[in-house]
Amino acid sequence: MGNSNAGAGIFHVSEAANLALHAMAVLAASDGQPVRTREVATGLKVSPTHLAKVMAMMERAGLVKGTRGPTGGYQLTRPASRISVAEVYEAVEGPLAGGRCVFDIPICDGTRCVLGGYFRRVSREAAGKLRKTKLSEIALELQ
Repeated sequence: MGNSNAGAGIFHVSEAANLALHAMAVLAASDGQPVRTREVATGLKVSPTHLAKVMAMMERAGLVKGTRGPTGGYQLTRPASRISVAEVYEAVEGPLAGGRCVFDIPICDGTRCVLGGYFRRVSREAAGKLRKTKLSEIALELQ
């Protein structure tokens, strides 16, 4: 049985959140210099239009500021060591949810779910890790 996500692991990140995390890592590695959307899009091999929408989400969340003009681009609003991976993720996906049923349509009422407690615990641990991990840590992979 083939799987297009083979090796992707149990943790799924939407395309928009994945794009946001990658773009923010690029900004974190830019030493405070403005980075143009087109440059990031080219480097990540993604649509500049899609990236622009994601960057607008980052700006609304207060994580970046955009400047227009020939020397413009996006910059982080605070040091990458003070921006958590969770903040970037939540700017796109909304608050980290814990304990949701893994089935699209819940098969029970949740009061005696065989997996409920386990997945709530895993979700809490993952959310904690995302909150503790700083953008500067993931940006190290680009340097």
